[in-house]
Amino acid sequence: MAADEERRLSATELKKPPASPASGPASGASDMAHIVLTFDNNRLASALYGQFDENLARLEQKLGVDIRSRGNQLTIKGSSSAAEQARRALDNLYGILQKGADIGQSDVDGAVRMAIAADDQLTLPTLERKGKMAAAQIATRKRTIYARSTNQDAYMRALERAELVFGIGPAGTGKTYLAVAHAAMLLERGMVERIVLSRPAVEAGERLGFLPGDMKEKVDPYLRPLYDALYDMMPADKVERAITAEVIEIAPLAFMRGRTLAHCAVILDEAQNTTPMQMKMFLTRLGEGSRMIVTGDPTQIDLPPNTKSGLVEALRILDGVPGAVPVRFNDTDVVRHPLVAEIVKAYDRDAKMARGLGTGED
Repeated sequence: MAADEERRLSATELKKPPASPASGPASGASDMAHIVLTFDNNRLASALYGQFDENLARLEQKLGVDIRSRGNQLTIKGSSSAAEQARRALDNLYGILQKGADIGQSDVDGAVRMAIAADDQLTLPTLERKGKMAAAQIATRKRTIYARSTNQDAYMRALERAELVFGIGPAGTGKTYLAVAHAAMLLERGMVERIVLSRPAVEAGERLGFLPGDMKEKVDPYLRPLYDALYDMMPADKVERAITAEVIEIAPLAFMRGRTLAHCAVILDEAQNTTPMQMKMFLTRLGEGSRMIVTGDPTQIDLPPNTKSGLVEALRILDGVPGAVPVRFNDTDVVRHPLVAEIVKAYDRDAKMARGLGTGED
């Protein structure tokens, strides 16, 4: 660990100007820091900075620091906490580049979120000091995904250790994408034999029978987000062959009854649109050597009026059950366009006002 850091940052120093006796504790001068980073690879340093230093500008905007570049050297000035957060974010991003991946603005935003969260992070029983722990990742031959928020980090770690994981939260938080990515990784490593994808077609209702094609063609539009994630993690020809060989299986929820799903990764998406009976039926399909991931957003229930959501009921009933791990996302975890997070917040505020809750929490 120390050797890697030495190769990556050949010179790092933290300087705090001495406090002036006349300034007193209220001035905050002693809280200012000056950090110098020197990178050993000019090409990666250029990619880290971004075109016209756009990544550095984004870090400045997010953290309120001043970052100046000169060749492969960066100077960070700001409050001690903000400057250290910027250093962590840059270290994280440079590490991603060293592994051969590209970075964009969403990666910068994710690195900032993780750097800020590191201040409150509990030290795990590892050799890494607080604030230096690596973000969770999902890696396949085609690409590697890194956690971009603390809840994503918790979700990815839960997927590694638990047999049943619930990912609950608004659109754009990555709960479905990460579930499919994790399933693809398990398949590639031979830890499961199949991937089973399921999703209730509540939106179509009785109109499903009037759509052209066989059952797979009828439900494919509702499974498109799952397909998109698969194609991101696996070569297209491999996905097609796996679907043809039923190594990747599309299983409408209604057709799951009576089955035992063993040695596979099973994903139920849009689970808020299941009834309690459907959810119980699905959860009891879990077989030996399998992993089950249930994703959904309880604020977007499309069931008929006065019909309870199977997802909401399952979270209540399974609370405290060993092996069933719920991970809750919120608007701060949205990793799509920044406007998506604001849209989620606006709808949440409107829903709370409609229920007479003002700005109080759920």
